[in-house]
Amino acid sequence: MSDASPALAARPAHLGWRLLALVYDFFPVLALWFATAGLMLLARGGETVPPGSLAAWLEFALLWAVTGGYALLSWQRGGQTLGMRPWRLKVLAADGRRATRQALALRYAVATLSLAAFGLGFLWSLFERERRTWHDLASGTVLVRLER
Repeated sequence: MSDASPALAARPAHLGWRLLALVYDFFPVLALWFATAGLMLLARGGETVPPGSLAAWLEFALLWAVTGGYALLSWQRGGQTLGMRPWRLKVLAADGRRATRQALALRYAVATLSLAAFGLGFLWSLFERERRTWHDLASGTVLVRLER
């Protein structure tokens, strides 16, 4: 079985499948955020971070990095996060092979912008012929829905 074989029995994922996977992925990510915040609270001796402070922005950056670590590790190991598995979604390079680590890191960074732009990067998939989002286009990846 070659790296490209999953693409043979797959089609581009519709926006609805992407959103369902994001909802499912919220729960493991939330658990990671709680663990990270708990460790940060312990490291600060129980002191909370004042909102808007530099420490708050650094903690936000750490939570973004932890979320990225979850996504990148999941995508690298099998092309799927926990939220993508029940919906048979998989991230591949545009040529149907396994995506590179650099492409996946770029995908995560641009996906952040896609969400930050009020979801416009995701909505782009409704108008793009191959249902690709901004982060798919920028990283040279595609999200496919595998056949049963």
